Amino acid sequence: MARQALVKINPKEYKKGDLIRIDSVIMHPMDTGLVKDKESGKYIAAHYITSVEVYYGDEKITWMEVSASVSANPFISFYVKATKSAPLKIVWKDNKGEVTEKVIDIKVD
Repeated sequence: MARQALVKINPKEYKKGDLIRIDSVIMHPMDTGLVKDKESGKYIAAHYITSVEVYYGDEKITWMEVSASVSANPFISFYVKATKSAPLKIVWKDNKGEVTEKVIDIKVD
């Protein structure tokens, strides 16, 4: 299932060496597996993001492990130093094998 992911960058124009703030959010339930469905009384199956990877061009610049303890629709913010014109790709993976990717282009003057 394709998930909606939003990425916002600030500022919009960059010079080499600028710090770019990256704000991202993914629509994901982040179910822990410990909560019961109100109607059926059965536990809702665990379904949560397990990792986030960030690539700038072809290089993985950071990654993070995520657990079921993170709230639904997690927001992640970080900085990237503008060193080249290249795509920035964020990849979210979850415990059911779903992968969501979002790519934005960074153009350095």
